[in-house]
Amino acid sequence: MIYKAKDIAQILNGSVEGDENISVHKLSKIEEGESGSLSFLSNPKYTSFIYDSNASIILVDEGFTAERDVKPTLIRVKNAYDAFAQLLDFYNQNKANKTGVSKNASIADSAKIGKNTYIADQVVIGENVVIGDNAKIYPQTYIGDNSTVGSDTTLFAGVKIYTDIVIGSNCVIHSGAVIGADGFGFAPQDDKNYRKIAQIGNVIIEDNVEIGANTTIDRATLGSTIIRNGAKLDNLIQIAHNVEIGENTVIAAQSGIAGSTKVGKNCLIAAQVGIIGHIKIGDNAKIAAQSGVSASVQEDSIVFGSPAFNAREYRRSYVHFRNLQKIVNRIDNLEKKLKGNS
Repeated sequence: MIYKAKDIAQILNGSVEGDENISVHKLSKIEEGESGSLSFLSNPKYTSFIYDSNASIILVDEGFTAERDVKPTLIRVKNAYDAFAQLLDFYNQNKANKTGVSKNASIADSAKIGKNTYIADQVVIGENVVIGDNAKIYPQTYIGDNSTVGSDTTLFAGVKIYTDIVIGSNCVIHSGAVIGADGFGFAPQDDKNYRKIAQIGNVIIEDNVEIGANTTIDRATLGSTIIRNGAKLDNLIQIAHNVEIGENTVIAAQSGIAGSTKVGKNCLIAAQVGIIGHIKIGDNAKIAAQSGVSASVQEDSIVFGSPAFNAREYRRSYVHFRNLQKIVNRIDNLEKKLKGNS
């Protein structure tokens, strides 16, 4: 895709300083700019690069003042960082603007496919599936019977959606994610074996949710496992049966949440956090990386450690943890002195 400076300025409500007809076909960092690329300057630490940059176009703040000649064409905008982010979104949407249904896709006769959808090679769509308008389904994706995929949702290559799953609008699910596999339910028997408990619930993913690569979300035993509106899940996360994740909660990679735990809205769960089942995480809670959460967390709390507890108390305690041997030695010396005086 090739864009001229005047077209980019129109998209960003900016003004051109230089050649308005110069064109670009790719994006770059300002320190790595080359002919045909567009970059941006927002952090003053990178100002020196603008004078030697080979980029064709650079976005700058309206108030930017050059100390010497600048070779690239400048586009002045209100906020260069925000404008570049807007341009990334525009670029990404255009790059992914695919439509059409491949003749190599397998689609059940009872499925309902919306307008302007993209369904790639080797996609399998089961009975009574409903696909919304403008959805994009990439190769080797499977969507099981009676499932729904909302409008403007993207399922990247290799996503597996089991039966009876509900996925909302404007969601993004990355490659290798599995939605609706059986929850981990087994009943111990007298002969030391385990009897599998049928998992007959489903998964509901509301609107504006993003799910990272190879993340797994298990179906409920009864009822639903629910990911609420606006939640963002990183790669390699395990969400167990009957878990509920609140609105706009963010969970980083390699975290796991056990069955029937309820996570509130606007929470931040860092990487490699483990949370046991049947507890509640309050709204706005923050859980630091590698924490092990074994009890409910109050709203607005910040917890740390394994088992996790109040972050401020943890930091104070950690000072003592690091000096534990010195403390033990001091106690031993005091005991020797007391014995010597007795």
